Order: sequence, then structure tokens, then C-alpha cells
Amino acid sequence: MIQSLSVRITALAARQIREAQSWWSIHRTAAPNAITQELERAFSLLASQPQVGGRAMNVSLPSVRRVFLPRVKYHVYDHVIDAPERVVEVVAFWHARRGDGPPI
Repeated sequence: MIQSLSVRITALAARQIREAQSWWSIHRTAAPNAITQELERAFSLLASQPQVGGRAMNVSLPSVRRVFLPRVKYHVYDHVIDAPERVVEVVAFWHARRGDGPPI
């Protein structure tokens, strides 16, 4: 049996998520909770399959992968940390159209 990992969110990623959720709830009234719903699915996937997604080439932090959320057009940037416990750490939440990658 494969054990699910915990998902931890950095302060930077948490701020980016809050900003995106706030903007989305105001400007996307047909689906105001879409970001929250997509993140719940993404976090569940990352917990069970931490190597999902492609390697992020637009960041300086090593070993970062990213998962695209097509419904909201954001990427979740993450990496696996092995010590002191093995967790998936979400390091950024970045819209696909922002050009350069996130500041990580």
C-alpha cells in the first residue's frame, strides 16, 4: 500500500493562493469557488503521486515540478522534502499567462 504524503504550503504560495482566490471570487461569479476546488484536487493528487507534473524549468529552486490546472489556468509549483519528514511542499501558485515564472 502506498502511503499518502502531507502537503505543506509555504507562506509565499499561501499568499499567492489567497490573492488568486480573492480575484477569482470577484471576477468569475459563475464559478467563484473554482480555485479552491481545483486546489483540493491538485493537493490530493500531489499527496498520492508526488512526482506528478513536469519539471519546472522557469525557476531557480532545484527539483521543482509543476502541475497545470486547466480549469483555472494556474500552475501549482511543488517539490518533495525528505527531512525531517517526507512531505510535498507547495512553493508557488502562478497563472500560466504571467510570462516569467514565480519568484522561487
